[in-house]
Amino acid sequence: MTSTPRARDLPPLLPDEHTLTAQLLQQLYAALPLPPATADALPIAQVDGMIPHLMLHTEEQQHAWGARRGQAQRLEFATVSFAYGDHFKHLDDSSRFVRGTDGAMELLPRDTAEEARRESELRRSGLHRHPHSPALLSGAGPHFFLRSYDWGSFMLHELPKLQALGWVITVPEDFRHRITVVDSVLWDVELDGTAAGWMTVALDIEVDGQTVALAPMLAQLLQSDPRWTRGPLDAIDDDERILIASTDAGALSFQAKRLKPVVALLGDLLGKGAGPLRISARDRGRLQALQQSGSLQLRGAVDTRAMVQRLLQEPTPQAVTAPVGLAAALRPYQLDGLAWLQYLRQQELGGILADDMGLGKTLQTLAHVLLEKESGRLDRPALVVMPTSLLFNWQEEAARFAPGLRVLVLHGPAREALFEQIPAHDLVLTTYPLVWRDEAALQAHPYHLLILDEAQQVKNAKARAAITLRTLQSRHRLCLTGTPLENHLGELWTHIDFVLPGLLGSEKLFNQHWRHPIERSADAQRAQLLAQRVRPFILRRRKDQVATELPPKTVITRHVALEGSQRDLYETVRSAMQEKVREAVAGKGLAKSHIVVLDALLKLRQVCCDPRLLPGDAAPRTQGSAKLDLLMTLLPEMVEEGRRILVFSQFTRMLELIAQALEKSDLAFVTLTGDTRDRATPVRQFMQGEVPIFLISLKAGGVGLNLTAADTVIHFDPWWNPAAENQASDRAHRIGQDKPVFVYRLIAAGSIEERITELQQRKASLADSILENGSASGPGFSESDLNALLEPLPGAPAKKGKGARKAAHE
Repeated sequence: MTSTPRARDLPPLLPDEHTLTAQLLQQLYAALPLPPATADALPIAQVDGMIPHLMLHTEEQQHAWGARRGQAQRLEFATVSFAYGDHFKHLDDSSRFVRGTDGAMELLPRDTAEEARRESELRRSGLHRHPHSPALLSGAGPHFFLRSYDWGSFMLHELPKLQALGWVITVPEDFRHRITVVDSVLWDVELDGTAAGWMTVALDIEVDGQTVALAPMLAQLLQSDPRWTRGPLDAIDDDERILIASTDAGALSFQAKRLKPVVALLGDLLGKGAGPLRISARDRGRLQALQQSGSLQLRGAVDTRAMVQRLLQEPTPQAVTAPVGLAAALRPYQLDGLAWLQYLRQQELGGILADDMGLGKTLQTLAHVLLEKESGRLDRPALVVMPTSLLFNWQEEAARFAPGLRVLVLHGPAREALFEQIPAHDLVLTTYPLVWRDEAALQAHPYHLLILDEAQQVKNAKARAAITLRTLQSRHRLCLTGTPLENHLGELWTHIDFVLPGLLGSEKLFNQHWRHPIERSADAQRAQLLAQRVRPFILRRRKDQVATELPPKTVITRHVALEGSQRDLYETVRSAMQEKVREAVAGKGLAKSHIVVLDALLKLRQVCCDPRLLPGDAAPRTQGSAKLDLLMTLLPEMVEEGRRILVFSQFTRMLELIAQALEKSDLAFVTLTGDTRDRATPVRQFMQGEVPIFLISLKAGGVGLNLTAADTVIHFDPWWNPAAENQASDRAHRIGQDKPVFVYRLIAAGSIEERITELQQRKASLADSILENGSASGPGFSESDLNALLEPLPGAPAKKGKGARKAAHE
């Protein structure tokens, strides 16, 4: 930190004895001119150049008009002097006589041209001579005033320029606009004595040798300047001067680049108000970022610094051997995954195994549980919670790959009789819909591991199942999901807060400090820092990185034009819903028009698929479907070629319409939706080659299925989230597949479906920015995005029909 020189750095403004003698001699010589030879006979004072000095003043001036009221006017001005070695001369003091070190008179080599040039520098800075300087300071030379009277701006911007030009600036403590320039921030860490596993962070600056707490001032800045909380920090210029008022140290000036790393890293803690800044000792990512920031300096005792270094020296997972009882050969990346799971257990950490679908997250987890048992640590059961559709798969794979585990399945009406048997088993399997119903029975037992499979199923932390899961006692928590971040960063917070409670703070503060700036303002700095914080607790491998033996996957987008009555219907519904949405947004705003917006988008997507999906009696029954026609053109040829095909749709009613078309064409198929009770039979029929086509609803078949017999995937309609589509495609493109996989996406050209794909790319970039440490995503869903989704189809305006308008408003 640098500060302007103190007043004591300059000699007194009133002349001392030596200076007074020189002035008297000057007056004497002026009254009695001496011959030039006399002056030339004096020795020349030895000086090394000239240094300009500027001193700022605040003085009270009593006016007659305010005398009776006791009022005085406070004036700010500056005086100028020039230092020639140890000799000072005020501006306009033309005396050249000084007393040397031996007391004899000497001539001072004044550089009047340089003094004049220095005065011109003051004029460029805004300081000008007062034509009739008031007699506030005797013998101080002419007074300089700011015509703009903006001393704050002068102190922030012009004074540093003068210092850079070689001016020595003196600002007394009583100067009203005195500003201290802060160059560095000091931080220290110590263990929190009130809570195990937590630390307190102290942020300080030094002003005139005194330590001043910075955190309260930063909290004030966040409240007063919305740029620091709402917009991207990169939008604030690094060289911008930030002025903060302190009750203890007056006005302080910071370069923005000194504060940006602090706000980015600790802004969520500063928003909590008064109290210490507390961070988890597990938050190595935050500590590393603090240390790596060039604007922060670690201070404190040697043992404190040593403690920080120990925390920063994160141990790496050690190689492990697969458990003896595992009836499978783990691939190298799966052994690395097992080592990582063992590392989490050793460090008493939770984590998220976020491998791509098809890389064997279930197998790696079973190996982890079995290794815990063989090592004697599984003295309590491991509880696995999953979607109902995966219960059979977990039971089957546990029996196949880890036959040494004692498995208990809690499902069905007779499960209550099994609750007391929980402690006697190694692996207990239950489902999300049953967790909150069986809350009391599950809470009655502690667990070694609490594992959530397809953890995105409980991404809403306020759901009943999610609330119950957080109450269960376990030594370690683990999430399994190929999509830890599907739609927004709030889902990532839910997962991290489950496995490591409190690491990312409260949901409200996380949204304010991380989610909204990253999603809405594309704050690249915050995205990078958040990625650094969560990276130690997420293991994510993509298939193209580790499963190089997989055959290629080719994605083909087929655009189909809406024609005739279907096109007219689309435009009619679009026009009606656009008007309805505009009215809602104008009246309540976008955030409170959620239901109206979703209804509008749903109806347009239904028209793109098949007009018969529209609800109500007014829904057209005779409209054609361009996409269904295309599908029925593709399928017979694919079946003839021997292809094995998965057809996905989000609409179960659409699957019914496809099934009707397949029956008319004598094409064999099976169906799997949320209403399917016997899931195993259609899966077996397809995998054994009894039927070539499998119709699957995205919700029912998007996770957990292993359908490597398929070599073709058709997405009849696009979904908002690319991760959901990828999961569905990975039912076929996964370990065990030995044929190239072709993925077809059917898109209604120029429609809302085409614009959905643009939003998909944005969501994919958001996930990459956090999970893969890429660049930050673009802004979140906005009113302009909504307007784009509701744009007309290319071409001439469509016709409107009474029945369609009625369907649009139902």
